[in-house]
Amino acid sequence: RGVGIVAAILGEGLGAFFMVAVTVYFVARFICPPVGLTEPGHFVALALVFGALAAATAPAGTVAVIREYRAKGKLTSTLYAAVGYDDALAVIIFGFALAAAKSILAPEAAGGVAIVRGLLVPVGEIVLSLIVGAATSVAFCILSRNLKRSADTVILTLAFVLVNNGLSEACHLSFILTNMAFGFVVGNTQQDSLVRRVYENLEVVMPFSFILLFGLAGAHLDVSLLTKLGILGLAYVLSRSLGKIIGARVGAGIGGLEPEVRKYLGIGLLSQAGVAIGLSLVASQELRALGAGNSGEPAAVIGSLVLAIITMTCILFEIIGPILARWALAKAGEIPDSDKADS
Repeated sequence: RGVGIVAAILGEGLGAFFMVAVTVYFVARFICPPVGLTEPGHFVALALVFGALAAATAPAGTVAVIREYRAKGKLTSTLYAAVGYDDALAVIIFGFALAAAKSILAPEAAGGVAIVRGLLVPVGEIVLSLIVGAATSVAFCILSRNLKRSADTVILTLAFVLVNNGLSEACHLSFILTNMAFGFVVGNTQQDSLVRRVYENLEVVMPFSFILLFGLAGAHLDVSLLTKLGILGLAYVLSRSLGKIIGARVGAGIGGLEPEVRKYLGIGLLSQAGVAIGLSLVASQELRALGAGNSGEPAAVIGSLVLAIITMTCILFEIIGPILARWALAKAGEIPDSDKADS
C-alpha cells in the first residue's frame, strides 16, 4: 500500500503545515499581534515555525488505543504507518522552516542569496543524519548478535542512542532523525526476536524519559505568557485539526485508499506530544540564542511563544487525540463488538 500511504502522510503533514502557517500569520498580524513583533517578516517567521511543528503526531496515544481495543483493518494499518512516518516528515519540514525563519530574522540575512544559502543547510543535515543513523545501526546489529541477556541488550541500545546523540551534537545533525534512522534500520533488518527484546525492555525505560522531557519543557514554560495566548493558541488547535483532517482526506483520496481511511485517518492523527515538544525546545533555544543580548528581540519573542503554546496545546491534544482515535476506529468498524461493549 506504499503509494497510498505516502500520499496520505504527505497530505496530512503538509496540510497541517500550510493550514497552521496561514492561520497563525493572519491571526498574529491582524487580530492579536504579540508584543515585540512588528515587521511582516516577524509574522512570516512565526507562522513557519508553528506550521512545521503542527505536522508532528504523537504515536503513543494512538497506538495505545489500537492495542487496548484490539483494532484491526485498513484504517488501523494505515494509522500504524502514518503515526511513525509523519514524525520523520515533521522533522524534515521543521529543518527547512527553522532555517528560513532564522534567515528572515537574522540582520545579516537581508538578501535573497543568504536565505537560499540558509535553506541548503538543512539538506546536508537531513542527509547526514540518515547516513549516521544507518551506519550506527549496522554496528549495533553486529554487536547485538551474540547477546542473550535482556539487560545487555538494553545497555547496548542506550549506549548507541548516546553515541547517536553525541555524533549529532558534534556534527550539528538532527537528534531525532538520526535516532529514527537507527531504529528504522534495526527494526526492518533484524530478526523479530531481537527487535522484540529491544522494544520490550525500552518500554520500561521510556516513561522515565518522557517525564524528563515534559519536565524540561515545563521548566522552560513562561507562565506569564499563557494569559496572552488564548486566541493564538485556539487558532493553532483549530487550524492544525482541520489541516490534518482535510489533508489526510485529500492525500488518501489521491493515493486511492479505502473510503473509511479517507474519512477517518486525519481524526486518528490529532495526538501531539513528544516530538512536537522536543522540536519546540530546539526552536526556542536556537531562536533565543539568535536574539541573545536583547529580551525584546523578535527571535527571542518567537522562541518563547512557540514553547509556551506548543506545551499548552499538547496537553489538550493528548486528551482529545486518543478519544477521537477510538471514535474513528469504531466508526470505521475496526473495533471488535466485545471491546465496544466493554468500553
